[in-house]
Amino acid sequence: MTEPAAIVCHNLSKSFGPVRAVESVSFRLERGHFLALLGPSGCGKTTVLRMIAGLETPDTGTIELAGRVVDGGGVSVPPHHRRVGLVFQDYALFPHLTVAENIAYGLGRGAERRERVAALLDLVGLAGYDTRYPRELSGGQQQRVALARALAPQPDLLLLDEPFSNLDVALRTQVREDVRQIILEAGVSAILVTHDQDEAMSLADCIAVMFAGRIHQIGTARALYEAPVSRQVAQFLGEANVLPGEARSRTVLTALGDLPLHDPQRGPVDVLLRPEAIELSAEDAGTPARVQRAVYHGSHQAVWVTLADGTALKALAGPEGEWVPGAVVRVQVRGPVLAFPRAEG
Repeated sequence: MTEPAAIVCHNLSKSFGPVRAVESVSFRLERGHFLALLGPSGCGKTTVLRMIAGLETPDTGTIELAGRVVDGGGVSVPPHHRRVGLVFQDYALFPHLTVAENIAYGLGRGAERRERVAALLDLVGLAGYDTRYPRELSGGQQQRVALARALAPQPDLLLLDEPFSNLDVALRTQVREDVRQIILEAGVSAILVTHDQDEAMSLADCIAVMFAGRIHQIGTARALYEAPVSRQVAQFLGEANVLPGEARSRTVLTALGDLPLHDPQRGPVDVLLRPEAIELSAEDAGTPARVQRAVYHGSHQAVWVTLADGTALKALAGPEGEWVPGAVVRVQVRGPVLAFPRAEG
């Protein structure tokens, strides 16, 4: 028989007074998979997480965990009976307890408890840190302790609420790679709440993009980046240049000339151009533009140019060469482009 999904949410809604925080949210996560709820602050993603954890009760809708209804139809299972682990934004470690005691909090007593703590310390790379206190640890180490504590009771689902926001930028990349590896080794299903597109794209198998309480698109990072369903999703997941155009079935007329369309359309549109799809050269082919600014990043250069009509574009170029402000270059676009019906106003 097929195993039930790690979680199924159907038509979840939640209001706080006159504010509709979550509106008709539905999704399914298979066992062993990692989902990111991605969106700006205030979009409702943390409220969804809290409803899954049992910390908030949905106004409407149902939540199933491992095939068991925990909310909906008159059922409301308390948080400690949901087999869900939660990693908070501020880690929420007990300052008066040692690392081992923090991890063991909520476990039974006896030899199995000690063995479980030792195994988790090894899993998160903190073997030998069992007698230290949270104040004696770095931010990244505290993050690992919080993760180990959430994994200790062997939950069916792990929930992570903006877990990297308190870390220094330099530390964030390494810690999130460590966390992904730990979750993979633990074999647990997970949901991450974040407003950071890099976190979502590097950690999750699947991303749900939320705005104003609703999920606008769900899919892999590649699918969302290459085929966003709206201009709003496109501009939130990655950088994008947007310029006006007139669609003529399979081509669109723009300030860069006629460009091939990814999908046939007609009428006024907003054309989406990713910076990496814009090619700059000193050759004669292409539309002339003037370099405004260039920033060297080692592996690539970000170059801002302006067309003759004042249209500003950002392009990504290789590390070789130097793009001097004021220099005239030529702009070409690689591949078919995405376009969306022209936004009013």
